[in-house]
Amino acid sequence: MEPKPPTTVHLSRRGPSSYEATNARGVRLPIGGEDGFSPVELLLAAVAGCSAVDVDVMTSRRAEPESFAVTASGRKVREGGNHLEDVEVVFRLRFPEGDAGDQARARIAPAVRASAERDCTVSRTVELPTPVTFTID
Repeated sequence: MEPKPPTTVHLSRRGPSSYEATNARGVRLPIGGEDGFSPVELLLAAVAGCSAVDVDVMTSRRAEPESFAVTASGRKVREGGNHLEDVEVVFRLRFPEGDAGDQARARIAPAVRASAERDCTVSRTVELPTPVTFTID
């Protein structure tokens, strides 16, 4: 199997503490400043978003959710270098009454477990010792 090309995001400065990320599809996302997410918020959004996609795919095949909300939180600490502790992802899902809704509800726990243990690239990368290389060009 041929390896996939790397996923790449380009970041450019818009002003003091304000940046814009652009992906290969040309989608732009403000970071920092008054109108953007902080990098830590983006990390939490990425963890929540990655798992949300996994769980949504595995549950909504059975029934369309009435509500689907995911919250990610973490506590920033400075000991040992800045990092997050106590990162938690909370799913609040509601499916309609009836057989299809029952089937979807029965998939929630296995879907969350599969996402956490295997499928969510973002949370798995955060949990595993993943080297990050910084280079000056």
